[in-house]
Amino acid sequence: MLLLGIDVGTSSIKVSVVDSASGLTVSSAQYPETESEIFTPKYGWAEQSPELWWEHVQTAILICNAQKKYDPLAISAIGIAYQMHGLVMVDKNQQNLRNSIIWCDSRAVKVGEKASAYLGEEFTLTHLLNSPGNFTASKLAWVKENEPEVYNKISKVMLPGDFIAMKLTGEITTSISALSEGIFWDFATNSLSKELMAYFGFAESLIPTVKPVFSEHGHLTANIAHTLGLKAGITVAYKAGDQPNNALSLNVTKPGEVAATAGTSGVIYGVTDQLLADKQSRVNTFAHVNHGLLEQRLGVLLCINGTGSMNRWTKSLFDAEMDYATMNDAAKNIAPGSDGLLVLPFGNGAERMLNNQIIGAHLQHIDLNLHTKAHIFRAVQEGIAFAFRYGLDILKENGMKPSIIRAGRTNLFLSDIFAQSFVNITGVPVELYENDGSYGAAIGAGIGAGIYLSAEEAFINKKPIRLIEPNLENIEEPYQNWKKLLECKLNTLN
Repeated sequence: MLLLGIDVGTSSIKVSVVDSASGLTVSSAQYPETESEIFTPKYGWAEQSPELWWEHVQTAILICNAQKKYDPLAISAIGIAYQMHGLVMVDKNQQNLRNSIIWCDSRAVKVGEKASAYLGEEFTLTHLLNSPGNFTASKLAWVKENEPEVYNKISKVMLPGDFIAMKLTGEITTSISALSEGIFWDFATNSLSKELMAYFGFAESLIPTVKPVFSEHGHLTANIAHTLGLKAGITVAYKAGDQPNNALSLNVTKPGEVAATAGTSGVIYGVTDQLLADKQSRVNTFAHVNHGLLEQRLGVLLCINGTGSMNRWTKSLFDAEMDYATMNDAAKNIAPGSDGLLVLPFGNGAERMLNNQIIGAHLQHIDLNLHTKAHIFRAVQEGIAFAFRYGLDILKENGMKPSIIRAGRTNLFLSDIFAQSFVNITGVPVELYENDGSYGAAIGAGIGAGIYLSAEEAFINKKPIRLIEPNLENIEEPYQNWKKLLECKLNTLN
């Protein structure tokens, strides 16, 4: 049987067709080839068009089909992964009402802070496991306050993956995992948070039908099946946010297991069976894909907004036509520590691990007689690795101390400099796997459709392709200088 995985990323849409028996990817496609635009109507805002996501999903599937490596009619289930925390709203006719306010948008920070103050620290940390921050619920409250003409037309509120599933099936569903990432879910009562809904004045009718992550979320309509060359009636059997899905794709489902990714944003994501909550909400806890009321599985997520986005900005600044491999080759000629050049990669909105501060990206200690663009290429990747170390220390404060981290050999982990810097500065070995979000979504579809009985069965043949361990490079001193610079910048804001 064939499985179709769709990954609704910030930069592009990726789809993969996976053979369920072998676990191998038969075909894959990414669209568009250039990174999708993020609209910024005002400073700190970030939006994308849901209709453009849908257009790109269709194009990517058709590109896959055109490779003629499989029979599209043999696809038996669909899974969807998506960028987390985005807000999508539709009317009673399932028509999109405005651009999505996406994950890195900062406009709702103050809204979330007011909600936290009203609901109280004890309630937010013991019931929601997070401050409302600038998550989906706070974004919806911002729309209610600032765009009442839009809010009054809303029939259902969704996350990006829910919207794509709706386009495929005509049905709208959600899950506990999705509601938790929007900060709608009460873990103490195992229900939609009545207190939060009442505070914001949200009607419960705005929330779609709640189903398990691995379940039937609708069936492909005849019209869409005809357009995409697929079989009508096949099931959308899985939907999950990109980071829980990335963890699934690396078979990270048990307490103590940890995954990492370094795409547009950077994440360390660890699984626990405890209802953990950081007192400052610098790291966040959500229901994992296999979370159940009888067997708790939570994902503790450290997010850094500006990782791949910082690397992309650097590339565009110096030479948009240059590829990342060329940048990495140039950086290899520079010694670890980048001859004192320091980069803070925080130029993509409010950073949760920095208490939702917007500090911007910084290049510091530039020596005009010494530093070249190659120094900047290396310093950017080291600065991103240092941000991961800073965040990992916060995770350790919350009891998460990984002995090994699993990651896909993709995005920044394609760079030997970044991967080795990450391992050296965190002190934690990394197992690299061949995987991506669309592969994980396809495997999730197989689990949801009952083709696999468990994640263990789905990944029984999946082995790491490389183990990266700490070497003798000493970048602890550059990190301490970087940390002092960061704390100096934070102090100037306080």
